[in-house]
Amino acid sequence: MKPDALKPFLPIFGVAGLLVAWSIVTWRQWVDPVLLPSPVSTFAALWNGMNGGPLGFDFVKTVYRTATSTAIAAMIAIPLGIVLGSAERVYRSLEFVIDFFRSTPASATFPLFLVLFGVGDETKISVAAFGAILVILFNVAYGVMNARKTRLLAAKVMGASRLRVLFDVMLLESLPQTFVGLRNGVSLALVIIVVAEMFIGSQDGLGHSVFEAQQLFDMPRMYAAIFAAGALGYGLNLLFLLIERRFVHWSGK
Repeated sequence: MKPDALKPFLPIFGVAGLLVAWSIVTWRQWVDPVLLPSPVSTFAALWNGMNGGPLGFDFVKTVYRTATSTAIAAMIAIPLGIVLGSAERVYRSLEFVIDFFRSTPASATFPLFLVLFGVGDETKISVAAFGAILVILFNVAYGVMNARKTRLLAAKVMGASRLRVLFDVMLLESLPQTFVGLRNGVSLALVIIVVAEMFIGSQDGLGHSVFEAQQLFDMPRMYAAIFAAGALGYGLNLLFLLIERRFVHWSGK
């Protein structure tokens, strides 16, 4: 068999290795079975929870909050990033402020958003959107500022207006970097949402499910919720990657 034929199956080897190692650890009881349940009991809890159990509802709530916060962030950050990226001096003057808040842990702003919005979905979504906005904005502006000069000059030579250059050339040139920002933004939004569901008076969501299971010492359910959150993050990142490959297939050409 040719080496290239095995390439699509390589991720399966890693997953199989993890499951084998996990099974051996639990079988030999190198870790207390109460703290680390077997893969069988964990995935049974995942199946039961997602198939008509409370975990399925929590999963949907987390998807809703993450998608909403990412959509809000994209609607704000992409146009603003294009404008700031096209005016490099303006961006440089605001660069410190953007980097400062981008480097500030979003969890540190929980009290501020709690004061503004109270305990509810608005707080969780707004905190996640705030964190995602800064990541997406940075990437969009960077993509616009690094648009290939030859295409910009060609558009100007052909008489394109500044507005048309902005949206027909700069926007398209920045799309690869924009999708990098979107993938990072949705991952950050999911992290913030899950943490917020743990600690901001939530009654549902994957974060609440993890925290509640840990409090009740229901370890299979806790690990099941963690795996559900990981699968969600991987799925969202893969979704944006597939969209990018479909609509930005010309990247780098």
